[in-house]
Amino acid sequence: MNSHYEYDVVVIGAGHAGTEAALAAARMGARTALLTMNCDTVGQMSCNPAIGGVAKGQIVREIDALGGEMGRVIDETGIQFRMLNSGKGPAMHSPRAQADKKAYQFAVKHRVEQQENLSLRQEMVEEILAEPDPQGETHTEDGTAVPRMRITGVRVRGDAVYRTRAVIVTTGTFLQAIMHTGEAKAAGGRAGEGTTGTLSDSFRRLGFTLERFKTGTPARLNGRTIDHSVLKEQPGDENPVPFSFLTERITQPQISCWLTETNAGVHELIRENLHRAPMYSGQIDSTGPRYCPSIEDKIVRFAERQSHQIFLEPEGRNTLEYYCNGISTSLPRDVQDRMIHSIRGLEKAEIMRYGYAVEYDFAPPTQLFPTLETKRVGGLYFAGQINGTTGYEEAAGQGLLAGANAALSLQGAEPLILDRSQAYLGVLIDDLVTKGVDEPYRMFTSRAEYRMLLRHDNADRRLTPLGHRVGLVSSDRWSRHERYEEEIQRALSLLQSRRHEGNTLEEWLRRPEIGWDDLCGFSADVAALDVPDRVRQQVTVEVKYAGYIRRQEMEIQRQAKVQSVPIPATFDFHAIPQLRVEAREKFSRVRPSNLGQAGRISGITPADLAVLMLYLKEPRRMAT
Repeated sequence: MNSHYEYDVVVIGAGHAGTEAALAAARMGARTALLTMNCDTVGQMSCNPAIGGVAKGQIVREIDALGGEMGRVIDETGIQFRMLNSGKGPAMHSPRAQADKKAYQFAVKHRVEQQENLSLRQEMVEEILAEPDPQGETHTEDGTAVPRMRITGVRVRGDAVYRTRAVIVTTGTFLQAIMHTGEAKAAGGRAGEGTTGTLSDSFRRLGFTLERFKTGTPARLNGRTIDHSVLKEQPGDENPVPFSFLTERITQPQISCWLTETNAGVHELIRENLHRAPMYSGQIDSTGPRYCPSIEDKIVRFAERQSHQIFLEPEGRNTLEYYCNGISTSLPRDVQDRMIHSIRGLEKAEIMRYGYAVEYDFAPPTQLFPTLETKRVGGLYFAGQINGTTGYEEAAGQGLLAGANAALSLQGAEPLILDRSQAYLGVLIDDLVTKGVDEPYRMFTSRAEYRMLLRHDNADRRLTPLGHRVGLVSSDRWSRHERYEEEIQRALSLLQSRRHEGNTLEEWLRRPEIGWDDLCGFSADVAALDVPDRVRQQVTVEVKYAGYIRRQEMEIQRQAKVQSVPIPATFDFHAIPQLRVEAREKFSRVRPSNLGQAGRISGITPADLAVLMLYLKEPRRMAT
C-alpha cells in the first residue's frame, strides 16, 4: 500500500520563503511538514552571498519584528555589515550584510531541525491534490462563476501522499527550469540540481496560468588568484548595526570586499559575441530582472558607458571563493574566460563556477488574495519567486506571511494582512496581487508612499505587536519590546518636562544642529538618563521628523475613509454597464477587496473608480 502522512500544513521548497513559512506555521501550533528535493540545500543562497540592501534591509527588519529568522541568522553568520545611504535621511538608511554562505545555510537548517511541530523531509512533489469545494466559487476573467477547489494534499515521487488542509508552494526557480550557458542548455533550477517539471502540469490542470521569467548569476573566482593589490578595498562599518532587534551588537571580525570595473575592451568582446548570448540569440525569450541586468544587457542598454562597477564579494570565512557582483552572464564559457581575464585584478583569476541564466515558470500573482492564498484553490498558498519576485528578502517575507495566514486560517482566525502604510511587506504584497508583474519584482524605497513611517529603525514598533497578537512573537521578544517602549516614553517625557532657556528640550532637539549630546550639556537629568543607545536614536528621529511623520499619518487617515470601502467577494463587475470593458475585465481578474486596492490596479482611471464607488453606494440609482 502507498504511504500516507497527515499534517496541518505542507510547505513545498526549503529556500528562504519555504523555511520562513514552515517555521511560522509550526510556531503558531500547526503540525507542519517541510518538503525539499535535497535536505542538504535547506536555506541555500543560490545567487549572491548577501542579505539586505536598499529597501531589502527594511524588509529583513520587518521579518525580524514579526518573529522571523532571517535577521538573526545574518547577524550570527555575517562577515561584513554596512549601512547604505547613511549620508541621507533616516527613511533611506538600509542595512546590508555579506554572509558566510555555508554558515548561513547551516544555521537556517539547524533552526528548522530544532523547531517543534516541524518535520523536514526529502521528497520530490509531483502533484497537488484538490477536490471541489461545495461551499465556494471563484470567477474567471470574463466574470463567469466557477466552482472553487479545496486542497487535500500532495503526492510525491513513489506515490506517497501527504494529506493536509493547507499547502504553501515556494518552489523558487525550479518549476520547469532550464539553465543556459551560451548555446549549452540543461534542466535544473540551480547548478548541480534538477527541476520540478510535473508540478507545472499539476498547476495547469487546476486552472492556473503560468508564464516564464529568467534570472542569472555571475562567475565565481578563486580568491588566491585575484590580484588584490590593484583593487579598491571596501571595508565594513566600524560600528555595525545588527538586523535583528534581539541582537545586542555584532562582535565577529569583518572581511573586506573589493572593487574593480569592466572596460572598453570587455565591452567590445561582449558585443562581438552577443549572437552567442541566449538572451540575444533567441534561445531565451522570457523577461529578466530590469534592476539586476546581465552584463550583456548593461552593454546594450547603456552603450555610452565606458565601464561598469564590479563588487568582488567573499563567500565565507572558510573558503576563498568570490562572487563577482555586477557581471551576471549567460555567455559561453570561452567568452567568460576572456571577459574575466580582461578585467583589472582578474588577469590570472581562476573561474571556479561559470555564470549561467535560469528560465523558469511562475504564476502571475493576480491569481492570489492578499493573504497569498490562491483564488482558484482554497488552502493553497504561493510565496517567493513563484509569484514573480526576485530576491531572498522578498521571498522570506512572503513565506513568513503565507505561513502565518495558513495557520490562522486553520484556527478560524482573522488573517494577517499588512497595509501599505504599515510595512514594506504590505507594499510588496499589495503590488503583487493588485498590479501583477511584467518583470521579476524587486522592492525599492520609491515603491512606498509612506517611507518616513516605514524606516528600518522602527520596524519593531510597527509590527511586533501584530506578530505578538497572532502568535508569531516569542514571550521573550515581547517582554523586551515592552521594556523598549517604556524606555522611549520615559525619555520623551523627560525631554518634554525639562527646559533650557525657555524652551523644552524636545523643542531644542527639533533643531537640525542640535543632537542628544547637546541636550546632555543642557540638562544633568538627560546626561544621567540610563537608556540604551537605540532608545536615544529612536527618540531623536521621532522628535526631529515629527512634522513629516504627522503629515503622513494625516494623509493615511484621509485616504482610509475612501479606500476602506469594501467590495463583496462575489461582486459582479460585468453588471455595471457604465464601466469601460477594460475596467470590467481588470476588476474581474484582480477582484479587489476594497476601493483602495481597486484604484491601484494598473490601467484603472479615476473615472472608473468613481463609477465603481457610486455603484457600491447606490446600486439602484446606477442601474436606472
